[in-house]
Amino acid sequence: MNRLQSELIRLYLPLSQAGAETDAQPSVLVDPSDRVRAMVMELKSPPGWDALSKVWRGAQSELELPAPAIAVSGIDGLQLWFSLAQPIAATRAHAFLECLRRRFLADIDPGHVRLMPAADASSLRQNLHAALVPALQEGTGNWSTFLAPDLVPVFADTPWLDIPPNEEGQASLLRGIAVMEQAAFETAFEKLVQSAQATPSNLAVAASVGASLAPVRSEPADVGANAKRFLLEVMNDTTVALALRIEAAKALLQHSERER
Repeated sequence: MNRLQSELIRLYLPLSQAGAETDAQPSVLVDPSDRVRAMVMELKSPPGWDALSKVWRGAQSELELPAPAIAVSGIDGLQLWFSLAQPIAATRAHAFLECLRRRFLADIDPGHVRLMPAADASSLRQNLHAALVPALQEGTGNWSTFLAPDLVPVFADTPWLDIPPNEEGQASLLRGIAVMEQAAFETAFEKLVQSAQATPSNLAVAASVGASLAPVRSEPADVGANAKRFLLEVMNDTTVALALRIEAAKALLQHSERER
């Protein structure tokens, strides 16, 4: 096992696959229980790094999270790779990314943003998550690669390498990336949820907030009532993905059980 493989295992692979051989298949990032340690936001060009950097900076300054790794997809997009210390449900990871998108990229066409893992647990498994980086993109013959922050603007219009990246260089970049501890994730998610609750039109954000509310500490009565009302709206909103409406229903059930 080389240094790059060790770093990918440290940051992104499910704990159940820590000893497995890594490859570029999306399923390697999702464990048999549909849990993940990697959360990936991809922004197709345009609009480019000026927009995505709002997420990169906001995650650090506003949410007090470790800086995510930055990558080019090798096709047409820039990516942010967030690393979790402990695996979480894929639907919950998607909800966190959706909250990030709405908080920092509300003015960007959602069609330009890809959030991975996917929200719909019924999706084909190969579509659930991103491919590992670096990797050769067969459709283009170019490579995905991790980038140092100061080099990202150079690749904003051409998000790829036409030669294989240096593995030692990639390992060195990843060595500076810290994993997101569970407590930090919970705190950041709560901040994003509160921001979403302040905007009633953001019903899609709440779609799997249910997964985040389950472990949250007890809250004041008014906050609890707002959260339940919010989740009820999501559960009954037929425009929201079915898998996320189910998560909202689960959260409501858990709230009811705690109140007994």
